[in-house]
Amino acid sequence: MRLTQPKSPSLHLKIAMKKKSAKRNKARRLSEGALIADQLRRAFDGHAWHGPALLELLKDVDASAAAAKPLPDVHSIWELVLHIRAWDNAGLRRLAGETAKLKGNANFPLVPTMPTEEAWKEAVTAVTRTHETLVETIEGLSEKRLRDRVPGKAYDFYHMFHGIAQHELYHAGQIAILKKVR
Repeated sequence: MRLTQPKSPSLHLKIAMKKKSAKRNKARRLSEGALIADQLRRAFDGHAWHGPALLELLKDVDASAAAAKPLPDVHSIWELVLHIRAWDNAGLRRLAGETAKLKGNANFPLVPTMPTEEAWKEAVTAVTRTHETLVETIEGLSEKRLRDRVPGKAYDFYHMFHGIAQHELYHAGQIAILKKVR
């Protein structure tokens, strides 16, 4: 008697395929707000595809390094951190109905004239808290709310929140370079 292989996949393979399909379906069920929040978390906290996220880059930065200006006409790490916080906050303000336009010191808040470790830690804590508030808020938004127009702008919140993630990664890249040239 000759044994032949079954024409249908084995039970083991069928179970594996069902598990994989269930994972794909779960990913599809995540709201758009949750997906954007995930990208913002990765850009800020870590586990980003591209490399180190903002907080990962800031781990070994002290007040002196944060305030340093190793290149002419380039913002310091501290200025960039304050700027990121300003724009995360602007996103929250716009979501609340304000037409937030950041200019001058509102766009790039001033670094303390006497940069201390305590002040630097406060700046990092403040940007982290503001970012967490933004991410938690976005995570709970409906698809409809994401498609609402940003007050005073020609684009919707979906576009703006993706832009905030891109903005944070752009400045994280600048911080990575500033750390190398110091």
